[in-house]
Amino acid sequence: MPRYEGVHAHPDGDSTAARFAAAAARHGFDGVVVRNHSDATPDYDAERIAEEYDVDVVDAIEIRADNPDVASGHVGNYRPKHTVVALHGGTNALNRFAVESDRVDVLAHPMRGRGDFNHVLAKAAAEHGTRVEFDLSRVLREDGGPRVQALQDLRKLREIVTQYDAPYVVSANPTSHLQLRAPRELVAVGETIGFSSDQIRQGLAEWAALAERNRERMSDAFIAPGVKRGRYEEDA
Repeated sequence: MPRYEGVHAHPDGDSTAARFAAAAARHGFDGVVVRNHSDATPDYDAERIAEEYDVDVVDAIEIRADNPDVASGHVGNYRPKHTVVALHGGTNALNRFAVESDRVDVLAHPMRGRGDFNHVLAKAAAEHGTRVEFDLSRVLREDGGPRVQALQDLRKLREIVTQYDAPYVVSANPTSHLQLRAPRELVAVGETIGFSSDQIRQGLAEWAALAERNRERMSDAFIAPGVKRGRYEEDA
């Protein structure tokens, strides 16, 4: 099962995409999803980095918007340009927009700020195939009350997501290569919120599944799900 991590590279974070890839390889990851926020686009050569470190580098974007109307415009703009499109959640309105949109791959940080997640959103995520992110960063990097609150939020999210079989991804949400954690460490954190080790590994693998699906859809041969352009169509 492939293991991918979603990272914020420079200028969104402190480390370059290449530095992330080098560290990811050491930690046992197969790929990194460079999901910088839409106001901090990185500059890197994905093919060169992948060849040098033997780590898949997935071009992504994490859209940050004040409200669903603005988010919709950004999604329309960025969807054709990036392999994976995530939406930075954290309000009920943005969380709902993300899970009800077929054009959004990942709802990132749904429990941030004033954000919440309920059964209605879980059903919508399952219907539209929007992956709900389990952001483990606060558990890994906070202590005291904030860490306790983060654990409570993630336990609630896990109960709802698993009850409705909504798809999900798992991430430590690193902004520096020093914040990368090996898959086994993420498994340990996941177990504290009620996940099995296989469920955490599935959440890491889901990034790879998204990348594979969307790369196929963006290829010239793609016509519709399950239908590719063959030699006849190419020659016609």
